[in-house]
Amino acid sequence: QVQLVESGGGLVQAGGSLRLSCAASGRFLSISAMDWYRQAPGKQRELVATSTSDGSTNYADSVKGRFTIFRDNAKNMVYLEMNNLKPEDTAVYYCKMVLTIAPYKYSPTPWGQGTQVTVSS
Repeated sequence: QVQLVESGGGLVQAGGSLRLSCAASGRFLSISAMDWYRQAPGKQRELVATSTSDGSTNYADSVKGRFTIFRDNAKNMVYLEMNNLKPEDTAVYYCKMVLTIAPYKYSPTPWGQGTQVTVSS
C-alpha cells in the first residue's frame, strides 16, 4: 500500500521561509507527477505546484516567484521551498503523486495527512 508523509510545516512570520518535504513509500516502479496542494480554512483545496517526470514545473499564480518545487527521484521525495511567505499562504499543505505501477499504467496516490503552515503578520 502506498503512503505519503508530509513534514516541515510550522509557524513563521511574514517574509520568512519554510521547506516542506513529502516521502512516498510502497510498491511502484517510479513516480510520474508530483504535486503540492493546500487548503485554507473554509476554502477548497487548490493546486500550488506541479513537477512532472520530464523536469517541467508549474505554479499557481499566487506563489510564482516565491515557491519552488523540486524532487529527488532516488529517494521518492518531493519538496516545496517557500520563500517570502505571506499570511494568505496559511493552510494545510498536501502532496499528491501519480505513480507508475506497471509499464504504461499509472495510479494516483491517496492523500497524506498534510502539514500545517501558519504565517503570522
